[in-house]
Amino acid sequence: MAHLCPWWLAYTFDNRLRRLIHSPEKLSPYVRPGMTVMDVGCGMGHFSLGMAGLVGDDGLVISVDLQEEMLEVVQRRAEKAGVHHRIRTYQCIPDGIGNHKNVDFALAFWMVHEVLNPNLFFEQIRSTLANQGMLLVVEPRFHVSAKHFKELTNGAENAGLRLCEEPLVRFSRAALFSRDGI
Repeated sequence: MAHLCPWWLAYTFDNRLRRLIHSPEKLSPYVRPGMTVMDVGCGMGHFSLGMAGLVGDDGLVISVDLQEEMLEVVQRRAEKAGVHHRIRTYQCIPDGIGNHKNVDFALAFWMVHEVLNPNLFFEQIRSTLANQGMLLVVEPRFHVSAKHFKELTNGAENAGLRLCEEPLVRFSRAALFSRDGI
């Protein structure tokens, strides 16, 4: 496997102060009540919990991670926040995110640079997205060069995703893709 952040390292950046830098509520233009959304590489659930609030009682958040320890933390945090009924956790494997269908929005925040085969990853994401579904890819600017990010976005486009915009995200490079009625 390429580099994979150890589960315990997540405690250094997934804390209460993170909301000031990367607020899940800023996803509200893309995530609405009733949607099914996926947080790929969810870590300890920072965005999963936030999106659970955005999708409401009729929505679903699928929290996907390689590490069982991360998913256990997501479940505990969701229970404590009272949104456990909106979140389903799924432990994926290094070369597969699982067979999920009709996802309206997928988030890959600071994780694609850790994927063994980004092209396969984007093909799998595309297959999960509903028609008109969206994918937001965000990578850390201090870790992923502009050239590498361009290679990643090219891989997403080669998988059949269309680049819609490049939103501003603090300390990051970001790209929003859509699956247009395919």
